[in-house]
Amino acid sequence: MRRREFISLLGGAAAVWPVAAHTQQPAMPVIGFLNPNSLDTGMDRLRGFRQGLKDTGFVEGENVAIDYRSAENQNDRLPGLAAELVHRRVSVIAAFAPAAVFAAKAATTTIPIAFAVNEDPVRLGLVASLARPGGNTTGVNFFTAELAAKRLTLLHELMPDAARTAVLVNPTNPYAVPEMRETQVAAHTLGLRLHVLNASNENEIDRAFAVMVEQRTGALLVGGDPIFQTGLRDHLVTLAARHRVPALYAYREVTAAGGLMSYGASNSAANRLAGIYTGRILNGEKPRDLPVQQATKVELVINLKTAKALGLTVPSTLLARADEVIE
Repeated sequence: MRRREFISLLGGAAAVWPVAAHTQQPAMPVIGFLNPNSLDTGMDRLRGFRQGLKDTGFVEGENVAIDYRSAENQNDRLPGLAAELVHRRVSVIAAFAPAAVFAAKAATTTIPIAFAVNEDPVRLGLVASLARPGGNTTGVNFFTAELAAKRLTLLHELMPDAARTAVLVNPTNPYAVPEMRETQVAAHTLGLRLHVLNASNENEIDRAFAVMVEQRTGALLVGGDPIFQTGLRDHLVTLAARHRVPALYAYREVTAAGGLMSYGASNSAANRLAGIYTGRILNGEKPRDLPVQQATKVELVINLKTAKALGLTVPSTLLARADEVIE
């Protein structure tokens, strides 16, 4: 090949190389979504999370991908699911409920973790402090145990003449202990005797309601375990209606599904905050520099349609304080 032809060919190739390099797109970041429940029962959680991502400039399918892992209410599956996300080298893990966060922390000390939990993350050992989380983990705390006393007070206001009040808790969740402690203190103040019933699956809920029917329980306080919001929600609502047991829950989603009344932190707001933190981490911020957020929006929701079906008249004082009344 002549020298002039070689120089011309080389010049042409050089003109093409930058164009080819320019057309290569950067790899889309991947979020690992670690959920203890089924996605089918957690769409409200996902909706709030996606909104938070959007607030920080990320839209699923456009500039970020989400790899979903759900344990389908079987917490013993979470460690394996977390390991799968680590093996895939996701950019950040979004973990919901303490069991999922513990699984993620055990699987990685380097991949950032953004969480939404219903207990004090310092007491759980998830972070060093709220202001300075340290390590690779930060997120949002939406209160459950801290509101237990208020929930019992509201239930008593709704059913002041209930001779027996039952409390339904998940015995497999060790973090139910502080919630029950707060509930017992409130019961003592109100002069109530509580009957604690344990349930972590549908069969145990069936047995708990059989006991309530036998003992003519006048009111039921359902604990704040996430399983009562998602996997066991519909079963709980159905049995409470069938046996005409007035029940108060920790989550708005249960009331929207037919439960009588709920009082608790807004899940949608908490999950949106978790999405915002996930987006901020994708944008380069470090979990150790992001203080744990405290959910501040607390909702009292009353389902008047359910109250009517139970033959109850909701006191006007409760209706006046409700953030939402479902009719």
